[in-house]
Amino acid sequence: MPEISYRSADGRIEVVDVPEGLSVMRGAVSRGIKGIVAECGGAGMCGTCHVYVPEDGSIELPPVHELEDEVLDCTAVPRRDNSRLSCQLEVTRALCGLEVQLPDRQV
Repeated sequence: MPEISYRSADGRIEVVDVPEGLSVMRGAVSRGIKGIVAECGGAGMCGTCHVYVPEDGSIELPPVHELEDEVLDCTAVPRRDNSRLSCQLEVTRALCGLEVQLPDRQV
């Protein structure tokens, strides 16, 4: 199973084995990771699973879709160039080792 790391705003890191096919958001919620609210349950509509992904290109992520792009403009903390909705990131072997940074709040 791919390992995904969740870095909280205070720097604490939790590493989770996430089954392929689940989203990065679902991996966090199923393991009780604080900092991912996921109010819409993964529909990409609420922005409460906002994360920051690595900018170095070390892990290739799928492109941002139009709806995700719109929702990222309405998150509780400022959007950055590396902002993503974790519900839109399906876990595959290619994501093994991904570390996402959680913002200091989601709502």
